Amino acid sequence: MTGSSSSADAAFPSGLVALVEAYLRALRWSGAADLEPFDRALVHPLEAGGKRLRPVLLLATVEALGGDVEAALPTAAALEYAHTFSLVHDDLPALDDDDLRRGRPTTHVAFGEDVAILVGDALLNLAYRLVLERQAGPAERRLAVLGELSRALDGMIRGQYLDLRAAGEVDEASLRRVSGLKTGCLIQASVGCALALQGVDGADADAYRGLGEELGYGFQVVDDLLDATSSEAVLGKTPGADATRGKGHVAVLGLDRARAVAARSEERVGQLLDALPGEVGALRGLARRIYRRDR
Repeated sequence: MTGSSSSADAAFPSGLVALVEAYLRALRWSGAADLEPFDRALVHPLEAGGKRLRPVLLLATVEALGGDVEAALPTAAALEYAHTFSLVHDDLPALDDDDLRRGRPTTHVAFGEDVAILVGDALLNLAYRLVLERQAGPAERRLAVLGELSRALDGMIRGQYLDLRAAGEVDEASLRRVSGLKTGCLIQASVGCALALQGVDGADADAYRGLGEELGYGFQVVDDLLDATSSEAVLGKTPGADATRGKGHVAVLGLDRARAVAARSEERVGQLLDALPGEVGALRGLARRIYRRDR
């Protein structure tokens, strides 16, 4: 990270990604013959891959707190299911009307709008089932995880509404607010769920939550920059949507100012990481990928 020499050599936690991918592939839900077509539609957006940012952020936080990474996989998968629900619904014609996601046809293009709505609904509910039925640990900690997840999803949906119905002058402060809800809430919850699983509170929890908040904002700024500067072949989706709608940091602030905002956020994350207790190597590697990625 900018301003942190130790993070310059931080390795991306590919081992944590591999754990998440293996766990997601092994999940099975129905098995009924008449539901096989729906099960195929359900895994379609999950099989497209992606950054797995949220589950890996949770696992990296658990690792930093000295917890059992593999024991946290059900909650990690729940975060990915919840995130994928949001993508499936965001892509619908009534919202962003996107045909490509991660280089593949979006769910409504591949299976129809009606099925895509049901897929999103199912992914959201399966996220809760993963925590309730598969996450080990004391009931009060699982309840705390569900609280983190449900609050984050409520915030995300409200942020989506604000993004759709933006009114008045848009400035950096309002961009941060909407980004903090629409994108940041679930990224912050990735840290919050790890804290809940480990039973961490007080000053240490506040420090980790501060990191989650800044990473969530930085992720969105970089996303806006990539939307404005990258290509469909690299992004796996059609770029320029923000500019067309007059939204996002580049459209509102201009390219140079948006890059400066991203640089400030990256520097802030480096400072927050330097101040965190625990072994934060995986978090450093993940943070570096967030700010230096090309898609």
